[in-house]
Amino acid sequence: MTFEKYVMGWSARLSNYWCPMEINLLFFDGCPSWQQGLKNLHTALAIEGIQAEIRLVKVENETSAERIHFLGSPSYQINGIDLWPENRQSYGLSCRVYATPFGIKGVPTVDMLREKLRAVSTNQENFQPPIQVGK
Repeated sequence: MTFEKYVMGWSARLSNYWCPMEINLLFFDGCPSWQQGLKNLHTALAIEGIQAEIRLVKVENETSAERIHFLGSPSYQINGIDLWPENRQSYGLSCRVYATPFGIKGVPTVDMLREKLRAVSTNQENFQPPIQVGK
């Protein structure tokens, strides 16, 4: 293990104790699902006992959606990394769908969010920006 990886790993572990997780919920006004998505996120965080700062990010127009590679509403990001990443040719204001145990839905289930949050909590070094160690 390199020193940089060692420092990054400890930084990620310690940041869990000192600062809450930061989650962006990206949405647009016309989406009928984002509010239920926010409720599911709050429920998942409460069940897992995770403190998080949730930032609502309203995507205003098609230009913004294209610029930020908006995957649809609602989308969930931790440190700018989407919890359900996709590669696409184009981006825009659209509703996002999730493959849930109950079929295709407009939001992930509470259990799906819990699974992602647990993965992030145990593997946070993949969700932290790299630390620059002296050159």
